Amino acid sequence: MKKTLLALLLCFCTSALGQSWPAKPVRIVVPFPPGGITDILARLMAAKLGDAWGQSVIVENRVGASGNIGVVQVARSAPDGYTFLVTSTSIAVNATLNANPGYDIDKDFAPVINLASSPNMIITHAAGPKSLRELIDSSRAGGLIYGSAGAGTTPHLTAEYLFKNLAGLKVTHVSYKGAAPAVTAALSGEVVAVSVAMTTAVPHVKSGKLRGLAVTSRARMPVLPDVPTVQEAGFAGFEDYTWVGMFAPAGTPREIVAKVNTDANAFLAGAEVRERLASLAFDPIGGGSDAFATYLKAEVAKWAKVIKETGAKIE
Repeated sequence: MKKTLLALLLCFCTSALGQSWPAKPVRIVVPFPPGGITDILARLMAAKLGDAWGQSVIVENRVGASGNIGVVQVARSAPDGYTFLVTSTSIAVNATLNANPGYDIDKDFAPVINLASSPNMIITHAAGPKSLRELIDSSRAGGLIYGSAGAGTTPHLTAEYLFKNLAGLKVTHVSYKGAAPAVTAALSGEVVAVSVAMTTAVPHVKSGKLRGLAVTSRARMPVLPDVPTVQEAGFAGFEDYTWVGMFAPAGTPREIVAKVNTDANAFLAGAEVRERLASLAFDPIGGGSDAFATYLKAEVAKWAKVIKETGAKIE
C-alpha cells in the first residue's frame, strides 16, 4: 500500500513539473564559436522552441579545449531542465581522444535527440589544388599541413585517417577553434587544405572563393553537385559524417527530456526547417532519446577505433 501511494505521489509531482516547465528562460550551451554547423542548428531550433514554450531560449557559446569547456559546464549544471547542450560528434570522440575530458559520457548526460548530420568536406583556396588527388600527390614530398575545426572533431579524424592512413602522407594538423575560423584560414590561404563539416563552407564554395575537393558522403550532395566524393577519388568505401545532438545533464526529469524530444522532433518535421537544413547540407535525423543513446554508444566505439588506428592526439 505504501509503495503504491509513493508511486502515485511521484507520478503526480513529475506530471506537475512537466506542466509547469519552463517557468523561466532556457539556456542552450554550444561549445563552439558562432557560425559553425553546431551553432547554426542550435539557433534555428532555439527560435522555434522559444515560440512553442513561450519562453526565451538563449544560445550561449562556451568555446575552448576542442569543445570540452562547454561540455563540462553542462555536465556540472543543475539537472533542472533549464540547461541543455547542443554539440557535435566531438563529444563522442573526446571521450577517448582526451585522457581526461572532464566528463563521463555515460554518467554525466541524458541524451535528448540526435538532430541532424552532415558530411565532412575537404576544401582549399580557389587558387589551390584542383582535386583531392592533386592535393595528395603534391604533398608526397614535403608532407601536408591541414586545418580542422578542432582536435577531437570528426573533420579532424576524417582528415587524419584519409591523409595519414590511407594516402600515406606525413601530416601536420592545425587545430582551429571551430568551423568558422577553420574556413577563414582556408580563405586566407593560411593552410593549403581544411577539413570541415560542409555547412560552413558551402556559401564560399558556391561563390568561388573556396574549392570543394571532396565530400565524405556516399554520394554527391545536391547542394554542391560538382564536388566529388572521397570514394570517387579512389578511396573505396570511405564515408564519414558529423552529427549534431542535444543533451541534458544527467538526472534531468524524464518528463522534461521527453517534452524537449517531442518538440525538437516537431521542429525537425517542419517544411521550412527541412528546406533550410537541406540548403546547409544537413539531413534531419530526429527520433527517440533511447535510440540516440544506443547510437551514441556505437559512435564512441567507432571513433575510439579510428583514434587507435591513426594515433591521433590532442595538440
